[in-house]
Amino acid sequence: MKKHLIIFNPMAGKGRARGLQPQLEQMLLGHQLDYDLVQTEYAGHAITLARKGAQAGYGVVAAGGGDGTVNEVINGLMQARTAGEGNPRMGVLGLGRGNDFASGMDIPASLEEACAVLAKGAARAIDIGWVKGENFPNGRYFGNGIGLGFDAVVGFEAAKMPYMNGLSYVVAALKIILFYYNTPKLEIKIDDQVLRQQTLMFSIMNGRRLGGAFTTGPHSVVDDGLFDLMHYGRMSRRQMIALMPKVMEGTQEGHPAVRFLRGKKLTIRALEGTIPAHADGETICEAGHYMEIELLPRQIELICKGAA
Repeated sequence: MKKHLIIFNPMAGKGRARGLQPQLEQMLLGHQLDYDLVQTEYAGHAITLARKGAQAGYGVVAAGGGDGTVNEVINGLMQARTAGEGNPRMGVLGLGRGNDFASGMDIPASLEEACAVLAKGAARAIDIGWVKGENFPNGRYFGNGIGLGFDAVVGFEAAKMPYMNGLSYVVAALKIILFYYNTPKLEIKIDDQVLRQQTLMFSIMNGRRLGGAFTTGPHSVVDDGLFDLMHYGRMSRRQMIALMPKVMEGTQEGHPAVRFLRGKKLTIRALEGTIPAHADGETICEAGHYMEIELLPRQIELICKGAA
C-alpha cells in the first residue's frame, strides 16, 4: 500500500478541526493506513508541504481541511507535476465550513466515510483550472470554481462570520443583497465567443457548488475538459431574493437573467466598474480589472467515491 501524507489544517472550520485530530487519526489507523500527518502553520504552508510530499515520493497526498487547504494542496501538487518532481494521487478529508470541492467530487461529508474512501484508494483523473491576474500575476491553480461579482462579495462577508456551515453564506447573501448592487459591464471572451454586458455574478465551475449552499454548476462534470459557466445579468433586489432558492437547488437555468454556457479558455475585462473575484474561496481581487482563466484537462488523480 502506498504511503499517505495527510496535510492537516487545525484552523479549518474556524478552528473546529483542531479538536477532530485525535478522532481522525483513530479512523486512519482503523483503516490500516500507512501515513504521516503534518500540520499547517500559516497561510500557503500546505502548498509547500504538498510539493515536498510529491518530491519525497508519497503515493497519496491528502488535504485534511476546508476548501482553502484543498486549493493549496492542488497548487503544491500541480507545481510538482509541472516541474517533473512527482505526481501522487490526491485525497480529501473535508474539515471546513463549506467543503464545496469535496461535495462536487463525490467525497463523503462524513469523516468516517471519507477515511474509508481514502483507504479504498480508487481514483479518477480530474480537470484543474488556472487563473492569472490581479493578486496572482504568475497564476494560481484551482479545483472547484471561480466566482465573480456578487458571489465573491458574499464570500468575503461570510469569512468574517462565525462558524455556521453553509448557513453563514446564506446570511451573508441576504445581507449583501441589501448593500451590494453593482453590475459592472464586463467583456467576457469564452473561446471564440464574446459577451459584453452588465454582470451581477459570473460562475466558472469545474465542481458543482460554491459557498456551502449554492449550486452554481449543476451540470458540471469534473473530467469533461470544459468549464460550466453561469452568467447572471442585472436584476432587482426582489428578483435576486426570489432567485436565491433556485441557485441553492441548482434550478436557476431558464431564468430570464441567467445564461448557461460552456468553455475552456476565458479572458475577462472590466469595461465599466471593477471585478471582485475568488477562486476556491481564495481572493483573486476585490476590485480587479482583468484576468485570464484556462481549464487543464485531467491533471490530478483524485481519490473519490465515484471512481472505479
